[in-house]
Amino acid sequence: MKFGPLALTAAEGALLAHSLQGAGGRIAKGTRLTAQDLDDLRAAGHTEVIAARLDPGDLHEDDAALRLAQAMAPDAAALGLRISGAGAGRVNLYATTSGVVRVRADQILAMNSVDPMISVATVPDFHRVDANSMVATIKIIAYAVPDADLARAVAAAWAALQVLPPVYGTASLIETRVTEDTPADKGRAAMAGRLDRMAMTLSPRVVVPHRAADIAQALGDAPGEVVFVLTGSATSDPADVAPEAVRLAGGTVTRFGMPVDPGNLLFLGQLGQKPVIGLPGCARSPALNGADWVLERVVCGIEVTSADIAAMGVGGLLKEIPTRPRPRRDGE
Repeated sequence: MKFGPLALTAAEGALLAHSLQGAGGRIAKGTRLTAQDLDDLRAAGHTEVIAARLDPGDLHEDDAALRLAQAMAPDAAALGLRISGAGAGRVNLYATTSGVVRVRADQILAMNSVDPMISVATVPDFHRVDANSMVATIKIIAYAVPDADLARAVAAAWAALQVLPPVYGTASLIETRVTEDTPADKGRAAMAGRLDRMAMTLSPRVVVPHRAADIAQALGDAPGEVVFVLTGSATSDPADVAPEAVRLAGGTVTRFGMPVDPGNLLFLGQLGQKPVIGLPGCARSPALNGADWVLERVVCGIEVTSADIAAMGVGGLLKEIPTRPRPRRDGE
């Protein structure tokens, strides 16, 4: 591609680099100049333009962006994606469902390493999205790229991202009380909101005494496909009441504690075919916390191991909550 000043006499068919006012109106950047456009510019007093002229083997920005997007989402519907139209060298990818985005970072890096004019930006891996959320944007920065370069990017792009939708439709939340008083429903409301955006519903409210036997009975009776436990007193040890209740019910606890703050006191287990997530107290707030990262993966059918949770520490220092009982800074 050749880019630079062109006399009007040599500019027919070139792509205008900067919008200009012609005698017949404004001519937008990116316009492929026609003889009429050039007459209008000449009549307005222009003698040259800054323009791009494609060489043989160059691919127009819109065609290049669309081709790369189609390689990233070769069967868009099956991948939970929708491809936008192309304009100004840009094509966007949108989620067609709520869920979690899986991004193959090595493929994105490979595409972005071919030519600086080929640019692909995505949301982070495991990012939660709603239907119609943008998950990626493909931008060809120049007016064209060599077809050979685009072919290299396309070769790296195949199915580089996917939206995984929820695989469960129902959940149960077991709450415990440490006195005779029923806890406020703030925690249930926050959890209902989290699950609603994942197209899941909560079964009727269950509140039991803060004892392992009572929680174990409630776990066995829970109708939901996923079970959450929100205790009235914080879980502070792998052998504490709530994790022990999972074992008493015949289940297993695969992880207690996570390197995400707020969210340290989460535990993850399994009871038969049902995932069990012991929620930290911060789950009573709708604000982002470590439980969200585990919940979102679990309900979308992504296996979450102890090693996966350990890896959440990088980026796991989340925003300070002003109302938390013991702000981090107070200990300094």
